Amino acid sequence: MPFADTSLRDEYAAAVEQVAGRTLDALRDGGGPAALTARDTTAPRPLLAAVRVLGADLFAPQLLTGAEPDGPTAELLVEARRTLPPPAAGSEEAALAIGWQDWAADRMLARTPFGAAVSPAAPPRTPPAPSPGSETAGWQAWAVRMAQLSVLALPGLDGPVHEDARTHTLGLARGATRAMLRNDLTTAVRLARWLAWARADGRPVRLEIEPVLERIRLVGAGSARMRLELDVAHGLLNAGPR
Repeated sequence: MPFADTSLRDEYAAAVEQVAGRTLDALRDGGGPAALTARDTTAPRPLLAAVRVLGADLFAPQLLTGAEPDGPTAELLVEARRTLPPPAAGSEEAALAIGWQDWAADRMLARTPFGAAVSPAAPPRTPPAPSPGSETAGWQAWAVRMAQLSVLALPGLDGPVHEDARTHTLGLARGATRAMLRNDLTTAVRLARWLAWARADGRPVRLEIEPVLERIRLVGAGSARMRLELDVAHGLLNAGPR
């Protein structure tokens, strides 16, 4: 790979970490908007790319305190959606995951004055993978797909993916346990987040979530994005049944 491409990739990755860190700060400060950019400046492309990657998670600080998505962040997300097309998908399953992520972002934007400024993404016609009872996929493949869609595990979002999470908490618990045993902490924290969402939704879950989150915090929560996943999961647990 050319050095220039490597440098650009590193710049974008650093921007994702920066935006995740500012969102995490806002969450820990009590739910205000993340300080991402001044409204009278042109947002640099790496920042817009990072905003597009984080999507609905940008509003987690407000949603977890019962507030509405904030306007400045919504305006920046609209700019990112206008400027950058959806990332290229290497497979039909990847395209479906991107579609659900954009759907979640659109649901958040629709709750702000900037929702009409973008063409809303239609919800994908099917959940991201066959359900855990499927003979062709099983719970392992389903859990991996659900981990890719952890951004949907937020208050105020509901759809077929969420119904799958409600129905198959055992598959989520199995997936989180398997990920912990394999030291795949990213998958583990994302599935624990879904379990926290399900518990907040009043569903019985088959795993003690708090010890899983604490273990991840102690041994693997190095990146800002993973710490954001952890804090969102804790926020869902603290919210209690909805």
